[in-house]
Amino acid sequence: MEKVKIGIIGCGMISEIYIKNTKETFQNLDVIAVADINLDSAKARAEQFGIPKAYSPEELLADDEIEMVINLTIPTAHAPICLQALEAGKHVFVEKPLAVTREDGKKILELAKSKGLYVGSAPDTFLGGGLQTCRKLIDDGWIGEPIAASAFMMGSGPESFHPNPDFFYVEGGGPMFDMGPYYLTALINLIGPIKRVTGSARATYPERTIKSGPRAGEKVPVEIPTHISGVFEFENGAIGSITTSFDVWGSQLPRIEIYGTTGTLIVPDPNTFGGPIYVKRQGEGQWTEIPLTHSFKENSRGIGAADMANAIRTGRANRASGELAFHVLDIMHAFIDAAEKGQHIEISSGCGRPEALPMNQPTDFLA
Repeated sequence: MEKVKIGIIGCGMISEIYIKNTKETFQNLDVIAVADINLDSAKARAEQFGIPKAYSPEELLADDEIEMVINLTIPTAHAPICLQALEAGKHVFVEKPLAVTREDGKKILELAKSKGLYVGSAPDTFLGGGLQTCRKLIDDGWIGEPIAASAFMMGSGPESFHPNPDFFYVEGGGPMFDMGPYYLTALINLIGPIKRVTGSARATYPERTIKSGPRAGEKVPVEIPTHISGVFEFENGAIGSITTSFDVWGSQLPRIEIYGTTGTLIVPDPNTFGGPIYVKRQGEGQWTEIPLTHSFKENSRGIGAADMANAIRTGRANRASGELAFHVLDIMHAFIDAAEKGQHIEISSGCGRPEALPMNQPTDFLA
């Protein structure tokens, strides 16, 4: 199958693993250009990986050879770059979240549909060996019918390690918009879409202190909630709860648990691609660790883009789709809306569960 020619916009920290995986794992992606508003960053990434073209974003979008753009910019730039790429006739795969606002997310999907182009979005960790194994366990009835789920992302904030954490504390950031997509996408993949939510939220500290890099000691103002708890209902009747926080100094809570009529499933960290996975079934006294049944157990960021490239060539739907990403965006906003209004919010968007990956596929199945 002919490779899809890729241009990457945004040459920050996460671009390295994306490009590395296109070279070593996903044989259907051909990165022919990189771009950044800081041209020196683009040139450095191009030199590091032997990529022939280092551009400004505008130059990359004008290159007719590029079929698909992978958008790795900061959240506030996600929608503008996606819309520009679609206007230029290019398919788009974007880092999470799809956009900062619902309105921009809708514009992306509507423009893509009008032009017959694909949109995909991270997170794609749900396509990893860990979460795909969990999906198979649920689909095969290991814990019966799912009746509830709980999810926790508890930490003290990215300023402890990120040299420029400002964007985490403005609109489009915070623990829900930064990490919530991993958890909500995993839950939708495992159980299905969500129909109603409520929630509470707060911002505990008015500012944060950068702990590393040349700006260490500098204060960053906090403009968004940093501790959000939500309760939600899946379309199939299961009930879920989620807490995401940048205000917690320590926690031993599990990442995700799924509770079924005949057992409980402990799901691995949805920000990873591997395990471990544990099951405790009705009548059993001990937890059983379940070996992974699926491939992509290491850091496989970019698998969603590779799956989308295959979909472009074959005409099928892509798994880490724009519709899935918009449903997650809609839900995250609904938690904040519910907290502000003190009521349940009905979710108007929807999506299907992404098609599961087959067991133990070789990594070249996307080629």
